[in-house]
Amino acid sequence: MALLPIKIHPDPVLRVKCATVETFDGDLKRLAEDKIQTMNAAPGVGLAACQVGHEIRLAIVDPSAGEDPTALHVLVNPEIVEDRGRVIDDEGCLSIPGITEKVARPTYVKIEAQNLEGETFVLEGEELMARVICHEVDHLNGVLFIDRLAGLRKERVKRKMKRMARDQEAVG
Repeated sequence: MALLPIKIHPDPVLRVKCATVETFDGDLKRLAEDKIQTMNAAPGVGLAACQVGHEIRLAIVDPSAGEDPTALHVLVNPEIVEDRGRVIDDEGCLSIPGITEKVARPTYVKIEAQNLEGETFVLEGEELMARVICHEVDHLNGVLFIDRLAGLRKERVKRKMKRMARDQEAVG
């Protein structure tokens, strides 16, 4: 297993609509294991393949942040088939470090996905699990949580990101 470098916004891979996984093999399993290790080291509660430079529909979700092994799910080709409710809560992203903002997400989601053997399963999530699933499925579609902001919140984040980019250029 290896830690993978996390892509940081504005890396263009974060805006790619990821391709459907069609080959379920050892390479896919190794990538999933590396992503789990990377997510836990960050630490985070979810990680999409594009965040480590792979343009495939593979995501890891673990709302326990590595504390509860039963909370970890590997999602291959996930699709949201049902959602209900709405709640606004803080959200951040490993690919946009240092920025959190309030984002509206469903309080419940149901997805269909495949496991690492290609078998289809259904997963339901509420509250934080629903938020994490939606966030990671967005990543697989090239959507970032900052895209879900509006008005003054969106403008404030844009200004902060510009400042961060200028500061990074000054250091680099």
